[in-house]
Amino acid sequence: MFLKIIVILVISISLSQGNSSNKKAFNSNEIVPDVISAPPSNILTVRYLQSKKNVNLGNEIAPIDVRQAPKITYEAEPNTFYTLVFTDPDVPSRANPIRREFRHWLVVNIPGSDVNKGQVLSEYIGSGPPEGTGLHRYIFLLYKQPSRLEFEEPFVPNTEFGDRPNFSAQKFGEKYNLELVAGNFYQAQYDDSVPELHKQFKKPTN
Repeated sequence: MFLKIIVILVISISLSQGNSSNKKAFNSNEIVPDVISAPPSNILTVRYLQSKKNVNLGNEIAPIDVRQAPKITYEAEPNTFYTLVFTDPDVPSRANPIRREFRHWLVVNIPGSDVNKGQVLSEYIGSGPPEGTGLHRYIFLLYKQPSRLEFEEPFVPNTEFGDRPNFSAQKFGEKYNLELVAGNFYQAQYDDSVPELHKQFKKPTN
């Protein structure tokens, strides 16, 4: 019994420390208030399997290492649907974000934790910060939906801009009454792989 109490205390302290570091990172990197009004309580696990890179609360990852969509892992509640947002608020740069935000990925109506079975509204696009614009913040946000929903936003393939620019994760969440439950982010700046990514589009992504 005593050992069980100790284990519970250790888990509780660990979770508390994790929540604290998560909130501190979102605040110190000004994701609050640039993107969301309050930090998520939980850290979203994001792993780029091909490049073996893990997203870790603001670490720097090169654009060449995030060309393919990552594996997203989280604890889901039973019979619950989720929305995943991946967004860049630093468009065209953090110093001059006149087109904030650029939506890189949007998956809705995810049943439980199976992102692959969700409804893709915006296909995944990796990081493509223009040369000379410095570090960009790339933010993953996981929302819990009140139920399975009908979304008005049109499908956007990974070869088109569509309505990706001037997106607002905060307003999108409010529009559909979504509850922010987890998040994570990394930073990236221009590398030699970016021009190849930009060839997909009529104008460069960010």
